[in-house]
Amino acid sequence: MTSSLEEIGVCRDMVDARLSEMFTEAGLSYATLVESIRYSLLAGGKRIRAIICMKFCEAAGGELADALEAACAIEMLHTYTLIHDDLPGMDGDDTRRGIPSNHIEFGEFTAILAGDALQASAFETLANSALEPQSVIRMIKVLAKAAGPHGICGGQYLDLSGEGWQLTFDELIELYSMKTAALISAAAILGVIAADGTPEQIKAAGDYAKAIGLAFQVRDDVLDCISTQEELGKPIGSDIENEKSTFVSLLGIDACEKLIHKETEKAIKALEGKFENTKFLTWIAQTLADRNN
Repeated sequence: MTSSLEEIGVCRDMVDARLSEMFTEAGLSYATLVESIRYSLLAGGKRIRAIICMKFCEAAGGELADALEAACAIEMLHTYTLIHDDLPGMDGDDTRRGIPSNHIEFGEFTAILAGDALQASAFETLANSALEPQSVIRMIKVLAKAAGPHGICGGQYLDLSGEGWQLTFDELIELYSMKTAALISAAAILGVIAADGTPEQIKAAGDYAKAIGLAFQVRDDVLDCISTQEELGKPIGSDIENEKSTFVSLLGIDACEKLIHKETEKAIKALEGKFENTKFLTWIAQTLADRNN
């Protein structure tokens, strides 16, 4: 019997192998830009969004490989957000995943362009998928919505414009539903679409992902207060330094722990009766709720 950790390893290895094949052109006049793209894209990371995409595809009756291009597109888009988040005009963080941030290593304009290129390449990767054209179009629409003003960009705007004062609970929910949960939801939904899943399964995947996305962000806020830079691979305490509203600053750590587990239970409940086998998806929701990095 394959363990859940082994299942993670299988998905991560597939994604890492496929991503390593990309951006490998030799002799380019803009080789440094391509190097900066690979620097961040292949810097490791949990690949949680990609794994969720592939495992939802499997849960909906598909094969892991059916969702591989979608999973890689998700990782490209996620990496773009990390590169841009770290920029001086955004969060201004100098390290990411235990190494210098892209703009520290390659300079600010190269980092901006690397992020831009990764966002465009995410959609190119989806467009080149071998899935049915109608499915590919649906996936591109889902990912575009998650990436745009009603998703990641809007959430980042609310995050940065809210610095300096305490946001309300509802404002924080709106912010992180867009900034964090939108891409996790897109990952889950893309997986179901790759398997030609039902509308009910798509809705369940979205509901599950929104809940774990919120739990994921609340856990991040807690870790920013109680963890170390070595454990997280990025600076801690930056939320306080940037005078950002967080769930911890609003609710306190104990209430945050309760919220994390409430949202995790909501995520697991969303799957009931919609998929034949939800063991892994249940396990990963619980594991993310209890993570320490």
